[in-house]
Amino acid sequence: MTEFNAFAAQLLRRPRQVSALAPSSPSLCQLMASQLPRWARRVAEFGPGTGNITREILKLGIAPADLFLYELNPVFCRMLRDRHPEVTVFDEPAEKLASVGPQHVDAVVSGLPLLSMTASQQEAILSAAFSRLGPDGVYIQFTYGLFSPVRSNIAESLGLEFTRSPRVWRNLPPAVVYVYRRRRN
Repeated sequence: MTEFNAFAAQLLRRPRQVSALAPSSPSLCQLMASQLPRWARRVAEFGPGTGNITREILKLGIAPADLFLYELNPVFCRMLRDRHPEVTVFDEPAEKLASVGPQHVDAVVSGLPLLSMTASQQEAILSAAFSRLGPDGVYIQFTYGLFSPVRSNIAESLGLEFTRSPRVWRNLPPAVVYVYRRRRN
């Protein structure tokens, strides 16, 4: 089954889980991966789907043994394991990073549909991510929305600030990348 066919089939079967019209474009994937700090060695990826961003992360030199994927969709999990057998794939929700997987990561890269999640889901995911990120760690998230996908009260309670990329027009739909980090005092 081709990547696009698998994606389309899962979109039809699980629209709330997939929540995108097409796999992330090369332009968006490259921008997401380029936001990783140069010093990053261990990375968690939330909602990797068919693995387009995963491929770009690996191209940057992150060792497969130091990349941890959290994906709920069983079809995507099988695809990811077949394509990247040395990468650890957890068939677990993103918030399980706090209890399943590495004790420390330098960055979290997320393709999760945060805008469609409740405040409690967002808080659980961001709290789990920042519980494993060091003081200089980053949480990289793309969104199709016009504003930050992380609710302002959650960002405030976790002490986060963000930077925002220009819109990536070569993606369906166009997307923006946000990089969240702990606020410096």
